[in-house]
Amino acid sequence: MKKMGLLTQILIAFVLAIVIGVLAGPSAEIVQPLGDLFLRLIKFIIVPLVLASLVVGVAGTGDIKHLGRMGGIAFSYYLITTAIAVTVGLIFGSLFSPGKGLNITQSAEKVEVNEAPTIIEQLLNIVPVNPIQALVEGNMLQIIFFAIFLGLAITILGDKAKTFYSFFDELAEVMYKITAIVMKFAPVGIFGLVTPIVGKYGLSVLLPLLKVILAVYIGCILHAALMYGFSVKAFANMSPIKFFKGIAPASLVAFSTSSSSGTLPITIKSTEENLGVSRKVSSFVLPLGATINMDGTAIYLGVATLFVAQYFGVDLSMMQMLTIVLTATLASIGAAGVPGAGLIMSTMVITSVGLPLEGIALIAGIDRILDMIRTSVNVTGDASAAVVVQAMEEKREMRLSNDLSTSNDVSA
Repeated sequence: MKKMGLLTQILIAFVLAIVIGVLAGPSAEIVQPLGDLFLRLIKFIIVPLVLASLVVGVAGTGDIKHLGRMGGIAFSYYLITTAIAVTVGLIFGSLFSPGKGLNITQSAEKVEVNEAPTIIEQLLNIVPVNPIQALVEGNMLQIIFFAIFLGLAITILGDKAKTFYSFFDELAEVMYKITAIVMKFAPVGIFGLVTPIVGKYGLSVLLPLLKVILAVYIGCILHAALMYGFSVKAFANMSPIKFFKGIAPASLVAFSTSSSSGTLPITIKSTEENLGVSRKVSSFVLPLGATINMDGTAIYLGVATLFVAQYFGVDLSMMQMLTIVLTATLASIGAAGVPGAGLIMSTMVITSVGLPLEGIALIAGIDRILDMIRTSVNVTGDASAAVVVQAMEEKREMRLSNDLSTSNDVSA
């Protein structure tokens, strides 16, 4: 009998979670410890996996120009797709008009949100004052910065750092093996995460804000299908079906956990094994994406801002719309890859066009539902960037090889 694949197991877990969650209602939270355990398992992998694999990837490349080129392609891709995503959010916010004629009592609630950091603060925060503290706190951008410099130093020292390189190489292999072991528990963990959510949110909570949910979900699904499907086909000549099937395990885990960073080990595993992305590319592009690429969050910010404006009867001008696109793009890049970050970053966007900050309370009750789809899109976008960068690297290597071959023929 053929063994059931991981994707099939995860899909079955999803269906069971929805059925049991609907039947059990709030009492479905009894299975929450299974989800919490799975979250802890994947979180404990993240820091050593990213550090080790990135150090090895950089040291193996040994060329800062090469890294700069990969980083430039990835960052440009993330920036462009995020700006498009905000526009998609605004379009669907306009089409669904979720805030017009709405009368809900949640508006009196107070929602505590942390003040969003400025762009300068975000840039300065990339450089760790204490690398060990960055590792302890799991600050992904600072870990990436630290790992890149370790890898470059190993390359410069050459044989003197051979033992140090071997340590990180072996640590990376160990962490990949641990990731494979943890993934066997994924279906059970996803069941434990999704079931309580389905049981908690009944129709009485969802119906008043159904238009918001539909606008965000449809916008996210269409953006992923069209934007990422086109990108992998145009730049990497990869079938969109192959791409979405290959990244599906990571997308489903992201949907369950609502954490881009927490899903990172599964994202790396899926892109390497299912999409043919090299470890050199995945270890650099994916951690960067989990930190700065938030297309799903950008769509949410566009819809949420229009929702608040419509609820309070404010007509936004074209200039205000452009301000939302710019601010939401920057805010989504600065959003940490953790649950609820979108709600925090929405304060920056809402206040940028002079809307009442109290509007955040209107959708705070369904933020977890919205967070699931936007995180799934974030992770899928990271993977599409890795596929695109991989294809461009392969084309460049082929071009250099042909140039070298031509040069040798001329010399002969």
